[in-house]
Amino acid sequence: MTAVQSDRPIEFLGAPGSPYSRKMLALLRYRRIPHAVHWGSTNAPEGYPAPKLRLLPTFYFPTSDGGLDAVVDSTPIIRRLETQYPNRSVIPDDPVLGFLNYVIEDFGDEWLTKAMFHYRWAHAEDAANAGPQLIFWAKPTMESEAAAKASQAISQRQIDRLYVVGSNATTAETIEASYLRVLTALDRVIQQNGYVLGARPSSADFAIYGQLTQLAIVEPTSARECAQRTPRVRAWVDRVEDLSGIAPQAAQWLARDTLRDSLAPLLQEIGRVYAPFLIANSQAAMSGKDTFQTIIDGRTWTQPTFPYQAKCLKWIGDAFNELSPADCEVVRNIVAGTGVEGILP
Repeated sequence: MTAVQSDRPIEFLGAPGSPYSRKMLALLRYRRIPHAVHWGSTNAPEGYPAPKLRLLPTFYFPTSDGGLDAVVDSTPIIRRLETQYPNRSVIPDDPVLGFLNYVIEDFGDEWLTKAMFHYRWAHAEDAANAGPQLIFWAKPTMESEAAAKASQAISQRQIDRLYVVGSNATTAETIEASYLRVLTALDRVIQQNGYVLGARPSSADFAIYGQLTQLAIVEPTSARECAQRTPRVRAWVDRVEDLSGIAPQAAQWLARDTLRDSLAPLLQEIGRVYAPFLIANSQAAMSGKDTFQTIIDGRTWTQPTFPYQAKCLKWIGDAFNELSPADCEVVRNIVAGTGVEGILP
């Protein structure tokens, strides 16, 4: 089936507790792309196709035969929308900015989600808060006794899966320390520019925002940290929820000669924690290992090998290799000494 442009609103299945659903909803609002959301769980609405992997959000794109194609994975969906709806782009025209945007978006999607899942389920207070919300986000009419049983079941299932994202007694301190540094780094970036790459939002902003819709609002422990340490960031999350009213200008992207200083806090954190994770995970995947152990931020890190995130490292390399030699050199100069250089080809 071939996907086609359609005048009908873009439909997707999502959940308020899904950071990627919130990422995409805010992005669609900002880009003024007509859309309709089906709030629920990973089960497709009646009459809609199911994707190969049941993940949220699931987008339903019209096909040439009158059907719908169920698609997941927010990053390629964003690029697909860029080709279909060119106005109010979230991808900078400058290839150097575009590459750095890709790296920061990936960091938000793949590293910050570890903090989101960790804070939600590793702390008793947070788990007790999340269980009922997950049920009522999906089924607000469920009877209270049944909801309590369902909440207990889903909470235990998610707590038992903490190890999958790398959250355990060994890694907890690294995850939480990184989250606090991200708040500080983002606070500086927002104060300087308003958004990550300038005075207009990029896909990197929406990736970070998506995780913070949970970390800064839903999970009691991480939300308190955000409100107390960085009220600017807490306020920013509310602003990014709906940016349909702003009028972005091309000149609002950062200039190349300001990138190293402006992005230093975020790039240093990416190099400090995400880069060594990506490298160790990729090496384990290539060696066929089910688990791996490495050192991140001076502490032992151990978790199951994650094949998808091995692909993330490859895709970052592919994006870098698409740059011109001159732009590659500019990127290398910007990230030099941050640790990010370790994930470049």
